[in-house]
Amino acid sequence: MRSLTFVIGTGRSGSTALSRILSTHPDVLSLNEYMASVGDAAFPAGQVSGGDFWEVLFRPTPYFANMLRSGLLMPEFLYTRRPGRYSAQSTGIPALSLMVLPHLTDDPDGLLDDIRAAVIDWPRRSAAEHHEALFEWLGARLGRSAVVERSGYSTGWAQGLRAAFPQAKFVHLFRDGPDCALSMSRHPGYRVITLMREIKERTGVESFGDLTDEDVRSLPPDLAPLLDERFDPALVQERDLPLRRFGALWSELVIQGAQFLDELPAAQRTTLAYEDLLDAPREELARLAAFIGVEPAHQWLDGACAQLDDSRRGSAGRQLAPAELDDLRESCAPGTRALEEWPSQG
Repeated sequence: MRSLTFVIGTGRSGSTALSRILSTHPDVLSLNEYMASVGDAAFPAGQVSGGDFWEVLFRPTPYFANMLRSGLLMPEFLYTRRPGRYSAQSTGIPALSLMVLPHLTDDPDGLLDDIRAAVIDWPRRSAAEHHEALFEWLGARLGRSAVVERSGYSTGWAQGLRAAFPQAKFVHLFRDGPDCALSMSRHPGYRVITLMREIKERTGVESFGDLTDEDVRSLPPDLAPLLDERFDPALVQERDLPLRRFGALWSELVIQGAQFLDELPAAQRTTLAYEDLLDAPREELARLAAFIGVEPAHQWLDGACAQLDDSRRGSAGRQLAPAELDDLRESCAPGTRALEEWPSQG
């Protein structure tokens, strides 16, 4: 493994397109939504057996499993577009299968079988060592040597990733606040996130594992069902959620990302603005390639530039009434200031 890089950010910032672009580079193992798929449960303390590590990779992610059972699909759920042997309603879709493996192969079920055969008898070691070994195995299998993991809504994992992988590099990817917040407001995943945050605010718990029956009973009838294994998707899709809440979420995540980068040595950090990527794709992608440690080959750059679409730039300004846009900009102002004040853009 030549290098390990994590792209962190708010999501809804061109990050999925960036994963697709990186996947076309002949030296890059692009791990799409890996952290979102395995989550915090993938880094238990102490030594972990190969069998236990396999369970982390195989066990369906509860958050996404509930959405799938409820018929609330995200565009990031690649497995559901070309279903294989696993079903959301019966077996559940394995954690790695939903978004990670279909990004790497047209046969995610086959690759999952091969991963199981490889890892099930691995010796006991730390979770981080297991993850690194898996990255090495996938890189060797697919002929890639530089690993880039990219998940949306990922700034909260940054500190833990740095502790687990102290030599890793980090890219903070971000997009114009109002445009990004507007996109969040229309995305089922971010609507669920916002409602789950409301549940925590109303009950005062840090973790859903701390919820009591009394806490659940105290919730209004349009929130409590979201904690069930199945819920009416209309509770998410049709609820009126103020745009300000998504602007505040964008600000919180952007500030979190900027503060995290402040703690890193300069050689392990960089930023990437979605708008800069649209304005100067060859230059920005060449800079990113150099940071990752791969060659910015002309053929790769040509293909990558063709994949970028700037039609969504300025969406908030085009689609919102002036008063609504001003209100959204105000909620995004703390994050905007954090980006403007960050000392080492790029």
